[in-house]
Amino acid sequence: MNKHLISSALSLAILASLNGCDSSSEAITPKEIPVGEAKAESLLDMSSVAVDDQPALAADWYKGAVFMEIFVRSYKDSDGDGIGDFKGLTSQLDYIADLGVEGIWLMPFSESSDKDHGYEVVDYRSIESDYGTREDFDEFLAQAHARGIGVIADYLINHSSGDNPVFIDSDNNAGGKRDWYMWESNNPGWTNWSGDPSWHQGTYGYYYGIFQSNMPDYNFGNQEVVDFHYNNLRYWLNAGMDGFRFDAMTHLVENGPNRWSGQPENAAIMYGIQQLVMEDYSNRFMICEDSSDSLAAAQSDFCGSAFSFYLNMDIMRSVNAGSTSGTYIVDWLQQGRLSSMGLLLANHDYFAGTRVFEQFAGNEAKYRLAAATLLTLPGQPFVYYGEEVGMGHTANSGGDYLLRAPMSWTAEGGFTTGTPYRAHAHNTAAYNAANQMADSNSIYHHYKTLIQLRKNTPALREGDIEVLLDGEVLAYSRSLADSNVLVVLNYSDSAQTPVIPVGQASTLLSPLANFGSNAVSTTSSGQLNLSLAAQEIRIYQY
Repeated sequence: MNKHLISSALSLAILASLNGCDSSSEAITPKEIPVGEAKAESLLDMSSVAVDDQPALAADWYKGAVFMEIFVRSYKDSDGDGIGDFKGLTSQLDYIADLGVEGIWLMPFSESSDKDHGYEVVDYRSIESDYGTREDFDEFLAQAHARGIGVIADYLINHSSGDNPVFIDSDNNAGGKRDWYMWESNNPGWTNWSGDPSWHQGTYGYYYGIFQSNMPDYNFGNQEVVDFHYNNLRYWLNAGMDGFRFDAMTHLVENGPNRWSGQPENAAIMYGIQQLVMEDYSNRFMICEDSSDSLAAAQSDFCGSAFSFYLNMDIMRSVNAGSTSGTYIVDWLQQGRLSSMGLLLANHDYFAGTRVFEQFAGNEAKYRLAAATLLTLPGQPFVYYGEEVGMGHTANSGGDYLLRAPMSWTAEGGFTTGTPYRAHAHNTAAYNAANQMADSNSIYHHYKTLIQLRKNTPALREGDIEVLLDGEVLAYSRSLADSNVLVVLNYSDSAQTPVIPVGQASTLLSPLANFGSNAVSTTSSGQLNLSLAAQEIRIYQY
């Protein structure tokens, strides 16, 4: 296991950079403050965990697979208390599998102090009591695996809850946990991206928490912190989890008041974790949230995979503007790392974009173009729950909460037999799973057709990409061995007659999944002449 450990030299270097980031602030040491009563070790399972590798799925199950991001609290309530739970989620696995989804990303499901989004973790090895029991979770995992669906979960590596017993011990200088977090005797006065303070008053001095006061950041200059996370990861991998999404990974190390994102030390930390997840265990997957430089984080000596933030925004801009001009979408498609990255249109965070329905003001033609782009690119597409039925914002919330409405199952809601903890989406009456499934021309069936096509077409799932045309019409080929697929997307709201340099002379191209009515042929010079209706999608195999 030594290959996974960040060297003591690296840990010391990180610690030195943290302690030296503000010469006017003298770090508090345990000798200067009273020693409190340790409680974390008695309240939490913090035992060491050895590898027990029992993979549930085939090798490379995640490559090119479509994932669905699910907020358990908002997905399906089984007991009428108005809160989604694992029994409710399990009851909808056939719906998820029927779409063609092969992976689920669960937002945090461990016991939390926020009792909502789950990003304030109190106990890493527990199940959020609102979501049911450990037995409920185990049954969900078994049933997902029985349907060939892998399950990855959010792992909160950057910070804990301020109510986590480990932080309480740190605040009280108890149990040797003081330097598991970052402390200064005086307030260094740093602020985060919003101008909000990132140092907060504790019992003895100030602690660092870039998001807010009840989310204190771990000190990754302490090897015990790294080991703590390793053991938690092994705990869930041994339980059958198929991997993790690492939250807020760009903020692991801070080197100064304006150097709290994308620091070079992050790479070594996450590479060690990649070795644990992907090498000590078989057939697992991990992906990182790095909003500062996702291409760097996707490198093989870093996370190995990361979400392609800002590609999603270029897709949405291209569709809304009717052209790829003025965007970086072509640059993204030419990136060699795209096949290892996570793709998205939107997710649970406002910074990544509002619900797709809202971004297009309900324009279904644009919605379909964006979905067709997402689901025909290299990489691992992630669909946010409800996206496949056109779900919009919740009716009476703001910020991130707008994006996290209870799932729209029926015109009446269908999420619970009780009172939902949060209002349904404002468009639930028209855009819900029941109505959408009954309409063969719906957004739901558009998503299902594309997901199934991707799942059953190796060139779309894992093939290389070559951009052939951009502008009002974006055209690219996906190629694997001797199999080729051509994707043609008319982003314009007017008819277009593109000439596409396919590069194969006198070749017959056959439409796939009714994305095109007839077979077409290239010219003797390898060009394809098409007549496209406004906002039309064509997909051919050749």
